[in-house]
Amino acid sequence: MIGEIQSDVPHSIQLALAPIFLITGVAGMLNVMAARLGRIIDRGRRLTETPSSVVLSPSDLAVELRTLERRRRFANAAITACTLAALLVCIVIALLFLEALLGLPLKWFAGILFAGSMVGLIFGLGMFLREVHLGTRSAHIELRGLETTARDGPEPGSNQALGPTTTLPTGRPEARR
Repeated sequence: MIGEIQSDVPHSIQLALAPIFLITGVAGMLNVMAARLGRIIDRGRRLTETPSSVVLSPSDLAVELRTLERRRRFANAAITACTLAALLVCIVIALLFLEALLGLPLKWFAGILFAGSMVGLIFGLGMFLREVHLGTRSAHIELRGLETTARDGPEPGSNQALGPTTTLPTGRPEARR
């Protein structure tokens, strides 16, 4: 009996490696999602706490705030779903070890939880994609009159100030920071 358990534990460790890599990937996605949520919240605070610095009309401000609120809800749903998916994967890993150590038939339960984690991950990534699309659609970038081409701008290698957008001699536009 003990020899059987000792041979099952290494096998369980091997089975747990793939879900651990999945958790690592989900953690990276959660990092990106949390950063986007932070930026959404910062933008909302900037618009509401310092209205004198805002150059939007009251109606445009209201539209911007409504869009930020929708984006916040999508980002929050994405974070919640992906966190739930990672939690379910952690439970699957624990079940794999419990099955090996106690000899309990838990593979069916682990399979159901893993499928549930995939559903949560799919939903979370869908909400994240929706938030990204909404953020991209609501971005107001005005480039007219701001572009400078290489032949209009300063000579290459000069220290003259460049405009907000400059086309380098390679033909690739690059934004100056």
